[in-house]
Amino acid sequence: MTEIVPAIDIIDGRCVRLTRGDYAAVKVYDASPVDSARRFADCGVRRIHLVDLDGAKAGTPCNLTTLEAIAKAVSCELEWGGGVASEAALRQLFDAGATHAIIGSIAALQPERFAEWLACHGSRMILGADVRNGRVAVRGWQEEAPLTLDMLLRRFTDDAGTPLREAIVTDIGCDGMLQGPSLALYGTLVQNFPMLSFTASGGVSSMDDIRSLAAAGIPKAIVGKAIYENRITLKDISLWSLNASSPASTSKTEKS
Repeated sequence: MTEIVPAIDIIDGRCVRLTRGDYAAVKVYDASPVDSARRFADCGVRRIHLVDLDGAKAGTPCNLTTLEAIAKAVSCELEWGGGVASEAALRQLFDAGATHAIIGSIAALQPERFAEWLACHGSRMILGADVRNGRVAVRGWQEEAPLTLDMLLRRFTDDAGTPLREAIVTDIGCDGMLQGPSLALYGTLVQNFPMLSFTASGGVSSMDDIRSLAAAGIPKAIVGKAIYENRITLKDISLWSLNASSPASTSKTEKS
């Protein structure tokens, strides 16, 4: 069964969503990231997807205080991406409470550094592959790297000594469009890279999309705008996650 991973995108400490990665097409939601994380955790999800959009543009994490607050509020896994370009930033991320770091631009532009991080941090590292028209986008989706998705994935799977286990693949053209995920893309990835656990990202608009991804054998799916636009409800997530472990939100007192 495909695991639902709710998304919280953050600008200036607020929940937002972009459309196709366009910072000019941003929608701000009323709920705070911490309150959103609590609600998701109480639905029984095992992991929450957090993106520092300020950090992605700046090249350094910008919303670590928000990450710290979320880590104190919930007990589920927290994967965090955006602006991680140095070992110091990576350690800041983990110190602030992230259980996993999503690395995109560094993996595409400085593969040797990402390989070092993989060797050091192992399963805590997730490759973030953001794709537009078959090419890999970097630096907050503002630029294009000179390689394809297949080339990027093979960099870290052809070497048996590289412990890459997870990859999040985002089809930017589908992101925020609520028109369905790229099922053909993810089906091909599962077939060509059986050693990787893939997370689908972009386009999920309904529980029918989640069922389709499950039928295609995709382990995880990131869901963002569909939740905020009430196309997938918290009840839907709770029912889907019923058979999984249920890390409920906790108070600061309980976490301390």
